[in-house]
Amino acid sequence: MSAVPAIGVTPTVRTRLRAAVRRRPRLTHAELLDRELLLRLLSLLLQYPDAELTAARPTLIAAPRALRPTAAATELAAFTDWFAGQEPQALERHYVETFDLRRRSSLYLTYYLHGDTRRRGMALLALAQRYRAAGWEIGGGELPDHLPVVLEFAAVSGPGPGEAPLRQHRRGLELIHRALADAGSPYRHLLAALLTLLPPATAADLAAVAALAAGGPPDEAVGPAPYADGGPVPPGAFTPPERAPLAPVPPLLPPTSDGPR
Repeated sequence: MSAVPAIGVTPTVRTRLRAAVRRRPRLTHAELLDRELLLRLLSLLLQYPDAELTAARPTLIAAPRALRPTAAATELAAFTDWFAGQEPQALERHYVETFDLRRRSSLYLTYYLHGDTRRRGMALLALAQRYRAAGWEIGGGELPDHLPVVLEFAAVSGPGPGEAPLRQHRRGLELIHRALADAGSPYRHLLAALLTLLPPATAADLAAVAALAAGGPPDEAVGPAPYADGGPVPPGAFTPPERAPLAPVPPLLPPTSDGPR
């Protein structure tokens, strides 16, 4: 067999070819429904487990059974198995210790990119404007970069523009997952499920996450161990705002074909 002759390829064409190879295949209608349900479940389960959320545990635990078997569904089931067996006060205590007292696993995504700087304020504004442009308003007074809010927007708006904020903050999500895994928190399963929906981390992503874990976000206050595992937030450091009350738990299962979607 004769060798295939070499063909000159311009840099532009080469870039487009690489993008085509990385591009995921178009999702089927069933896959889109699964993805929406998964994102909505992640949004709810990453909220503070107050009385309303714990009362909805039977629905939240049964809902993953509607998902086809995937890596994300397996991770979600691992979390709900733990979630189902905990006393409400234990759930509340674990949540506060995990997300409110550890900066490394804070759920406010722009903090990982910008720290507490003016750039973070601009990023929050841009994210709020993205929501409004899509015809979606945040309820409950929560910040637009709070992960449950970002997940709900992704579920409502669908892949592409709806999931763009998640892709933009992939490195922060990777850091949160690592922190949860290091702490042995069952919430690591929720972040692991989410990461399966995003493009795989590149070498540059992993290097950036390592640097962020070692040095903290931009303009971090000088002090020992910017992300001290398990330690409380020191005075003057970033403290997430007071948590807004939860919105009513919406129905999770996709509607039948007889009703509007």
